[in-house]
Amino acid sequence: MNKDSIYNSQTDERTETDILEKVTDLHSLVVHNDEFNTFDWVIQSLIEICKMNEQQAEQSSLIIHYKGRYAVKSGEFTNLKPMKDGLVDRGISATID
Repeated sequence: MNKDSIYNSQTDERTETDILEKVTDLHSLVVHNDEFNTFDWVIQSLIEICKMNEQQAEQSSLIIHYKGRYAVKSGEFTNLKPMKDGLVDRGISATID
């Protein structure tokens, strides 16, 4: 084995580990259906808090209504927590899975 092969092998190994760590750190922001929040309120909240466009927010609200819950965002916990807290502050049931 030459010096370049060893170096490339070590680089590839670190890259695979870094990617694995990033993938395992992903969480989902899940919004749950309820009987008291209106479609308009949920849509407005998804637009303002989760930075969705109107069409995404409307489609998400329909899925939440018919399926009972929907993962509206995925990402790192530290990015999702303020969104979850913002939705909960507005009376919308949300969790991070």
